[in-house]
Order: sequence, then structure tokens, then C-alpha cells
Amino acid sequence: MKLAVVGGGSTYTPELIDGFARLRDTLPVSELVLIDPAAERLELIGGLARRIFARQGHPGLITTTSDLDAGVEGADAVLIQLRIGGQAARLQDETWPLECGCVGQETTGAGGLAKALRTVPVVLDIAERVRRASPDAWIIDFTNPVGIVTRALLKAGHKAVGLCNVAIGFQRRFAALLDLAPADIHLDHVGLNHLTWELGVRRGGPDGEDLLPRLLAKHGEAIAGDLHLPPSLLDRLGVVPSYYLRYFYAHDEVVRELATKPSRAAEVAAMERELLALYGDPALDEKPELLARRGGAFYSEAAVDLAASLLGDGNGGAPAVQVVNTFNNGTLPFLPDDAVVEVQARVDGSGPRPLAAPALDPLYTGLIAHVTAYEDLALDAALRGGRERVFRALLAHPLVGQTDRAEGLADRLLAHNKEHLPWA
Repeated sequence: MKLAVVGGGSTYTPELIDGFARLRDTLPVSELVLIDPAAERLELIGGLARRIFARQGHPGLITTTSDLDAGVEGADAVLIQLRIGGQAARLQDETWPLECGCVGQETTGAGGLAKALRTVPVVLDIAERVRRASPDAWIIDFTNPVGIVTRALLKAGHKAVGLCNVAIGFQRRFAALLDLAPADIHLDHVGLNHLTWELGVRRGGPDGEDLLPRLLAKHGEAIAGDLHLPPSLLDRLGVVPSYYLRYFYAHDEVVRELATKPSRAAEVAAMERELLALYGDPALDEKPELLARRGGAFYSEAAVDLAASLLGDGNGGAPAVQVVNTFNNGTLPFLPDDAVVEVQARVDGSGPRPLAAPALDPLYTGLIAHVTAYEDLALDAALRGGRERVFRALLAHPLVGQTDRAEGLADRLLAHNKEHLPWA
């Protein structure tokens, strides 16, 4: 089995490599290609990747290349994990929206739109080249904003599935609090990428006992602390929102915080410098502890499980229920079929098939529909360009929604992203 990772020079990659090494019975990779134009980073991370495989006795071959077409040729699956513009662009995404009184964040609000505009055309170009070189390959997208990028891929007819680590993070956290194995926890996880709620926490499977009331009663304060939301809100909702919901439920408070502390981009950039120095140590043959603070926890395990199910029984995997981003196709009846939702789905070699979703309160359907409309406009702007399309997407976003703010944000977005947007 051959896998390719586009963006293999990411500091995330050793997390992925560790998962491939530990879970080789689930996903027996014979060849892994790391693809990245950043030659120095790729050399460092490729060396560490080989040492991790060797330490854990994995027989697979790891190669590195900056040649995308050669790297993806013959691949069974291609994982895409890109950051167009690097941490410098992320720093801008987190900064200029604050000038208009809006949250500065890399996947949500105006910053998220900027990232979508930079990213969608690049990912679509990569996908077309994958289709030419390996027409049967599955594309697994971990590139944010996952929902918009996955929608672009699917609407262009690619064999693609979007992946996020929010759900598996909740699964592991809840399992630990309930003293259960993660495999015994099934989440009623519903919404859009970075806009989800856990409506149930079930023992054993989709039809199992709902442990969420017990979980909130005993551990609600701790969970609320993780989310930086008041415990009283969880008590009133009776569900667990994604931590990204804080940008909606406490927007003005978050803006005040972001205006008075170092940006996450600056923290991550410093962490990446330290990680790259560690990766260059020829004695290092495991992922360093510092990587856990970089983000992306459990991404490798989610990616391994998803790839194994997509590539079928013959390659060691098996059909399984997993949280993915895929076409709605009636799962949430108030959304268009071609919206991309993040829900539980049964995944096998034919792709994901969403499970029936629990009924949703209007408190959630309204926000989901609102953000879906924004994502539709955001994708249109990413595909066709133009300041007016950028303005319309911003005006539609529930975290913007005012003409003067949308005008100011559109001007700033274009000014800070000219080098990545040829039409700007």
C-alpha cells in the first residue's frame, strides 16, 4: 500500500508517522512519500520519520520529494495538510480582523475566509494532478477550513473525505472521564466543521445508552473549563459544543482577550522553531513531547482509521463508523444536499455514508444554516475571486453581518493577501 502526504514538511508530520508506525496492523503501509517544496524541512522530517519507523520495527519505505506528480503516482490514498502562506499568513489572519472588532482566527470568521481563498485553488490543483496520476486514489483532506475545502473537492468530482480531530479529541476525553475504552464511546456528533455539538455520548454504538447526562452532571465543570465556557451554559444546553463555538457564544469577550495577549500564530511559530531543532537531532527516534502542544492531537489515529476503512478489507482495514466531512445528502434536512456536514458516517471502500442524525433544536439549526450559507458564498469567492464576492461572504458570516465591518474586512483581507490571490 502506498500513501502520500502533501505537506509532508509540516511539523505535524511526526504525529502522523507515529500513528502509521504504531497502527501498522490496521494500515499496513509499504511505501510512504512525504511531499513538500520546503527542502530543508522535508529533509529534517523525513530523517526523523525513518528513525521512528526503525525504532518501532516498521518495514515500510519512507521517501521524500518536492515533485508532486511523481510523489502521488500510484498512491492508494493522498493526505493533504497544507498551510498556504505559512505561519506568517496565519499571523495576519489572527490580527487584522481585530481592527474591525471581529475575532481573529485562522478558520473562523474573516481570517477563516482569507485562508479559504488562499487554499481552495491550490488544493483543487493538487487534486487534479492526483486524479491524473492515480485516478483511484482517495484524497483525505486535513487542510483547514476543512468544510469549505472538502466541499470544493467533492463538487469537482474528486474521491475525497474531510477529516478533523475535534471529534476524536472529545471521544478520548470523555472515555477517560467515564473510565471507558475509547472504542466504547460513540458520539452523536452533528454540525459543520468547527461548528459541532455532541448531542449524545453513547456506550458501545449508535444505539447504546446515552451517558451524556451522567457525564455533564459529574464532570460538567471540567468540560466547561476545557471549552472556556461557563458550566451554567452546558447545564442549560444539555449538550457539549465544540470549543470553536466560543467564538460565537462569547465573541466580544474573545475579541477583548485576543487584543491583549500574544497571538496563537506567534506561539506556534516559536514552537515550530523549537520542534525543527529537535527534529534535526539524529538521536531522536520518537515524536517529542512538545509536539502535543502544537495541536492536532489524535490526528494520526483518526487518519489511520479513516484510510484503513476507505482502502478496504484487503488492505487490513474494515468498514467502521467514523466522524467525517462529506456531502449532506439529506442527513440534515434543512440543508442543501451538496452542503458538507461533519457527522458520524459508516465508511468503507465506497466512501462515507452518513448515519441518521438526531433531531436538532432550532438553536443549532439556525446557526448551522447561517454558516452553511456563508460557506457557499466563501467557496464562490475562492473559485471566482472578486472583491464583491469577498464582501458578500463576509456580510453573510454571523460573526460579521454589518455593512461597515464587511467593507473594512474586505479591504484588509485583500491588502494582506495580494501575493496569494492573483485576481486581487
